[in-house]
Amino acid sequence: MSLHLIKLSVGTDSIEDLEDWIEQKRKEQKKRGVKKPERFHTTRMVPKRVDEILDGGSIYWVIKGEILCRERILDIKPFVDKDGIGRCRLILDPKCVPVRPRPYRAFQGWRYLDPKDAPPDLDRLGRGTADLPEPLRRELRELGLL
Repeated sequence: MSLHLIKLSVGTDSIEDLEDWIEQKRKEQKKRGVKKPERFHTTRMVPKRVDEILDGGSIYWVIKGEILCRERILDIKPFVDKDGIGRCRLILDPKCVPVRPRPYRAFQGWRYLDPKDAPPDLDRLGRGTADLPEPLRRELRELGLL
């Protein structure tokens, strides 16, 4: 059974901000001559439950106090940085999948997220829901229509 991670997306205000940042990093990698740009997130701690995470797990992003989207985790690569500090690179599918928004309090680092506690993808709630602009989805949710 897969296991997920949850993390704050610091500095982003929306899913679109996160997607823009992902695209900017991809362009920077291409400019530096990277043949196959790779979407990754570097973290200090290496998850201990790697096999469970790599069995279909995702990283769920908390943006502005709500879980808003996820990216599938493709690989986990521990490494030692230039200062001799152990780190971990989470290799991610660059496609952000909007999920049913859910409030989530701030925390440091990342946490494990059990599949039963993970919010469902928006398209599972209603066809085309994920294609709506985020501000419209937010307003419809506040009105009780989503």
